[in-house]
Amino acid sequence: MRAAIYFSPPADHPLSLRAAAWLGRDPWSGTHPDHGPAGRNETPDTGALTAEPRRYGFHATLKPPFRLAEGRETEGLRRELAEFCRDRPPALIPALRLERLGAFFALTPGEVLPALSALAAGVVRDFEGFRAPPSREEIARRNTERLTPRQRENLAAWGYPYVFDEFRFHMTLTGPVPEERRESIEAVLRARFADFIGQPLSVDMICLFVEPDPPGDFVVDTAFPLSGRLD
Repeated sequence: MRAAIYFSPPADHPLSLRAAAWLGRDPWSGTHPDHGPAGRNETPDTGALTAEPRRYGFHATLKPPFRLAEGRETEGLRRELAEFCRDRPPALIPALRLERLGAFFALTPGEVLPALSALAAGVVRDFEGFRAPPSREEIARRNTERLTPRQRENLAAWGYPYVFDEFRFHMTLTGPVPEERRESIEAVLRARFADFIGQPLSVDMICLFVEPDPPGDFVVDTAFPLSGRLD
């Protein structure tokens, strides 16, 4: 089993429902909702472009997937995550944006928000004791030759290149999109997520996702509200 600590809107949030339909899987229920009517510029291979994020479920990564360290158990992780969330306030994204990050598309805040960066950094640090060291195969999958020196340092120390100053909050909507398809897929996504682009989103809960039988689909194990008071 592997675990991951993510943000995801609640199961019944309109964005969760829209994203589940787009990706073709709901990580809260484990069901495969109907994709809905194909829109303009959608082609039969659109589903193939969502295969990678479909496996992980709609989310924003705070601490990426990890195997539990020896002597650690899921129940202890749940307990400490609940305690962590009691002391942390929610954060507000003023307006979601659709962005292309390299070859894939995601919903992002469009800017660095200190509250989100601090939340992610806290998760990375506070739950490091639960993470088993990555295997050689897991490290190799990170394509270390493409990482900056700083990102390689992060990978060695924290098991993930994109933490702390390299962190960027994003909710992935596609896997890599071929260059010749990017314009059309962007148009599809702008139509599909028009109700949410430019709108605020409250980051008010943290979810424990689990992958019971790697390699497989991640599902929501438990979710905890961020209950701390705003200063």
